[in-house]
Amino acid sequence: MLKNSLRRIILPTIFVILAYGFWASPDFKEISAGVAIFLFGMLALEEGFRAFTGGILEKVLKRTTDRLWKSLSFGILTTTIMQSSSLVSVIAISFLGAGLIGLAQGIGIIFGANLGTTTGAWLVAGFGLKVKISAYAMPMLVFGVILIFQKSRHLKGIGYVLAGLGFLFLGIHHMKEGFEAFKGSFDLAAYAVEGYPGLFLFTLIGVAATVVMQSSHATLVLIITALAAQQISYENALALAIGANVGTTITAILGSLSSNEQGKRLAGAHLIFNAVTGVIAILFIHQLLVAVDFISEVVGIDAEDFTLKLAVFHTLFNLIGIIVMLPFVNRLVIYLERLIKADKEHFAKPKYLNDSALEFGDTAIEAMRQETLNIYDKATEIIARGLSLNKQDIFSGEKLKEVIRKRAKPVDYDLEDAYDRYIKTLYSALLEFSYRVPADMSEPGQLEDIRNCNQIIIQTLKDVKHLQKNMLGFIASLNPDMRDEYNLIRRRIAKVLRRLEKIRQGEKTRLTYEALDEMLVKNSQGLHRRLDELIRSGRITAEMAISLMNDSRYAYRIIRNLIEINQRLVTADRAISEQVEAGIEVTTVQKQLPLSE
Repeated sequence: MLKNSLRRIILPTIFVILAYGFWASPDFKEISAGVAIFLFGMLALEEGFRAFTGGILEKVLKRTTDRLWKSLSFGILTTTIMQSSSLVSVIAISFLGAGLIGLAQGIGIIFGANLGTTTGAWLVAGFGLKVKISAYAMPMLVFGVILIFQKSRHLKGIGYVLAGLGFLFLGIHHMKEGFEAFKGSFDLAAYAVEGYPGLFLFTLIGVAATVVMQSSHATLVLIITALAAQQISYENALALAIGANVGTTITAILGSLSSNEQGKRLAGAHLIFNAVTGVIAILFIHQLLVAVDFISEVVGIDAEDFTLKLAVFHTLFNLIGIIVMLPFVNRLVIYLERLIKADKEHFAKPKYLNDSALEFGDTAIEAMRQETLNIYDKATEIIARGLSLNKQDIFSGEKLKEVIRKRAKPVDYDLEDAYDRYIKTLYSALLEFSYRVPADMSEPGQLEDIRNCNQIIIQTLKDVKHLQKNMLGFIASLNPDMRDEYNLIRRRIAKVLRRLEKIRQGEKTRLTYEALDEMLVKNSQGLHRRLDELIRSGRITAEMAISLMNDSRYAYRIIRNLIEINQRLVTADRAISEQVEAGIEVTTVQKQLPLSE
């Protein structure tokens, strides 16, 4: 509500200010057009890089963010290449929302992106203002537009990148020309404010400009071109740069609105980092200016080359911010987790399915896989309760015979209600999400495999519900043989759940999926032998034997389905790779399980 109200106020205000500027000065038109062209170039550049995120970027991210220093390096490198901290922030939020990376790794990427974006100031100050870059812009635009019309996704991506660079160069050219012409008719430098009042005033202007343009990079280019034309003072340019750094957090905040609590935490970390960095820059502005002068002298920057000195300042205070904040990353994670809490469950809500995960194909698939694991975790809890057991006891180190003995009393657990509350809502959300994944961003087989896994989970819960009907009566039966047989069924299912969890957690074990399958077949054969003996000796009736055979069939399907689910969800991503490294052979069981026999 507040967000929509602000939009209704801000947008007309911007239009009124721009209209007045166009009426007051023709040169203002060229500056504004330069900013607009530059921003359009950034959009094209981001679109181009998105064409290469259908697997490559995601795989690199997954393998290079397992340590904080790696995620920091990833943020620096990708932002330097893409020249868009906004895109890197969106990628980090989408991956965090999908559960591919942890909050600490996401924070590292954001820190690195802040430092990586300073390279843009170096390129503009050191190259863009000293060379007639509009001459390079035209060929890039021509070749870029031709490639955009090609059918190949990657050729389109290259086309968007070339066109984006062309528009960036063209925008810088028009901003530069506009400020040069503006100087002859209207001198903005006359409105420069000295001292701390000017520092705070121009910091706020920098924040406002970045919020409006949604790009600190565009704000910095505007600052550098204005400074080169001597339309603003060096001190005021520094304050604008600080404001641009703080204002860029609005992109991460907006990107997190469609994400889960993890995405919101990352946006909070971004805001805290940039705010702390801005405060440090303001408090120690004089010391930073001395450091900038010293560094400039060492690297050979002319004392009057204020545009390059601004680039030095921008890099320096971001680097100081990283040095100050890095030791507190873990504490920051704890603080944000306490501040932004996950919603309490009544009807289960998806943990990984959110709009930000749809930004990239691999992210969407991984979000669905993680959500399916979430559904599986809830399903195993329901299965355990349906067997009158606790999941914690099953996964503990206690002997299962002892667990069964302690839980001999039947518990009438409402499986239907649990299914509606925890499984049905999640599966519905996942199914709806799967149809929103663009067809060209994923392999159809992956989507189908995930849907099949969820269908198998649902079928398994239906079998548990059928099994529960007789089990509640027979585990408290006066007939010791029937009581033992049903407790044996409980123990077998619990045993498989425990062993599958060990495989999932990567614990060293000689157990394989094939071994579980063979054990299942032997158990089924053993049951038939025991039933024959029990009926012949008159210890159970024929009706009891029929119930036991039917329920054994349900147990058989439950176990087979649990094995299949784990093979599909866990083996490909974790279990196979870890067990192959340990020299343990993992073989597969049949691909399709009989859901009805």
